[in-house]
Amino acid sequence: MSRVDAVIFDWGGTLTPWHEVDLEAQWQVFARAVHQEEDRARALASELQRAEGEAWGRARESQSSAAMDQILADAGLGGVEHAAARAAYEKFWEPHTFTDPQVEPLWTALRDNGIRVGVLSNTIWSSDYHRAIFERDGVAHLIDADVYSSEIAWTKPHPEAFRAAAAAVGVPPERCVYVGDRLFEDVHGPQQVGMRAVWIPHSIIPAAQRVQVDATPDATAQELMDVLAIVQEWNAGS
Repeated sequence: MSRVDAVIFDWGGTLTPWHEVDLEAQWQVFARAVHQEEDRARALASELQRAEGEAWGRARESQSSAAMDQILADAGLGGVEHAAARAAYEKFWEPHTFTDPQVEPLWTALRDNGIRVGVLSNTIWSSDYHRAIFERDGVAHLIDADVYSSEIAWTKPHPEAFRAAAAAVGVPPERCVYVGDRLFEDVHGPQQVGMRAVWIPHSIIPAAQRVQVDATPDATAQELMDVLAIVQEWNAGS
């Protein structure tokens, strides 16, 4: 096997501990910051939830990406900046965004071993928003490159998403390892381009978000720090 020169990580449920989130409530919070009238707010929240659901459906079916602005436009809010609503929405999500405490020591150890660190996430949020989270949690300086589906044409598991992440860290796919909590997106996806895949099966993926796939991870980690030993073992045998 080729030497591992980069490890690329999923974000939600991998770098952040898995949380069950009321996805309807996120849009109710947003909508109430747009409309004070309850009926109008409720109707807008329904439209936003519909638009987001359709966007994620397209991601699972055809691996086409979407961004926050597109979802707002699909719900009839295009061309208007709703700063207060976005702030309320981000405040709702903040408790669910904190980085796992094992990330900093893991990334430090990987870099000490000469291994680059990357992030590839399926997300509707901007790169600036994600980078602010990593800055807040004191780990942004340990990331060599990050790629977000909101800013490219594809979502995982499309092969081009993984090729984009490999190009961003400057390492050929066959020398990259991908780490994530979903078999379809995070195991099947990277293996299509020659990456090895480490599965962390600690998230309870909702049934509506699961895609049946016959994929076997190259290794399984029960917690993030296990990734270091897995990669060291592979490199010792390369």
